[in-house]
Amino acid sequence: MSTQQLYAPIATDMQAVDAVIRERLHSDVVLIRQVAEYIIHSGGKRLRPALVLFSAGAMGYRGQSHHQLAAVVEFIHTATLLHDDVVDESELRRGNKTANALFGNAASVLVGDFLYTRAFQMMVGVGDMRVMQVLADATNIIAEGEVLQLLNCHNADVDIEDYLRVIRYKTAKLFEAATRLGAILGGANEEQERKVAAFGMHLGTAFQIIDDVLDYSSDEAATGKHLGDDLAEGKPTLPLIHAMKHGTAEQSARVRNAIESGGRDDFEAVLAAIRETGALEEARRWARAEGQFAIDALEVLPPSIFKDALLQLSDFAVVRNY
Repeated sequence: MSTQQLYAPIATDMQAVDAVIRERLHSDVVLIRQVAEYIIHSGGKRLRPALVLFSAGAMGYRGQSHHQLAAVVEFIHTATLLHDDVVDESELRRGNKTANALFGNAASVLVGDFLYTRAFQMMVGVGDMRVMQVLADATNIIAEGEVLQLLNCHNADVDIEDYLRVIRYKTAKLFEAATRLGAILGGANEEQERKVAAFGMHLGTAFQIIDDVLDYSSDEAATGKHLGDDLAEGKPTLPLIHAMKHGTAEQSARVRNAIESGGRDDFEAVLAAIRETGALEEARRWARAEGQFAIDALEVLPPSIFKDALLQLSDFAVVRNY
């Protein structure tokens, strides 16, 4: 199922979110508009804002603030992408040149800062201290996750718990915040809010694990990024951790050296080790488990088309190939 089909129940709301994004991207500084519009409109899945809308809908919310908060979440996500691509020296995202490749590192970092600050202006406008707390805490933890990932690069001794901690900080935290915001807007009780937030956390974890699988198994045209980018950056992701643990001594040494040195020189040998040790299927097993945790968390919600869509997103996150 495509994201367009998944988003059918919120199609009108997503159009409203896009209108908010276009309006709030405005700046008198031309370069800010150019860079921000380029990255915002470069073909992303809009998954995080959709989670705000779906969770709000599942709680029966019928106001307008979810459009603003969905746009806020997308701005925060986009800011992290701009900064990520600079740190990772990436040149390709979603099949297009990255903003830093087109406009330079300085422009990307500074426009990322603009998006962060615009997001905080917008969340203040909602006038809900609980909303501000959730987003402020999430943004802070995401930054911690970025630093943890940086510290883990070229470290072949990273274990699964270290890896999962980075994922839950860097990626899953914004998924969790998005679903929690929808629950708060919908007047969820304490248990409902906690469970809906847990859904987002587990969904985000599954989503990132599959991203890491696709770095060694996908069609570049489908993902819009180069295969082996994680290896080139020395990122010890789950497929590599598994291959080192379960491979032969020679395979483990080859993977370890590739992580520590970075680059793509040993990509084919590392890929062979990943395949021969069943590392991709093991990583998918972890993702399926996280997806099931997400599904179980939604038992607290009453039946609705929005709940059904969230359940379908759990499946999509695990089986997708892009």
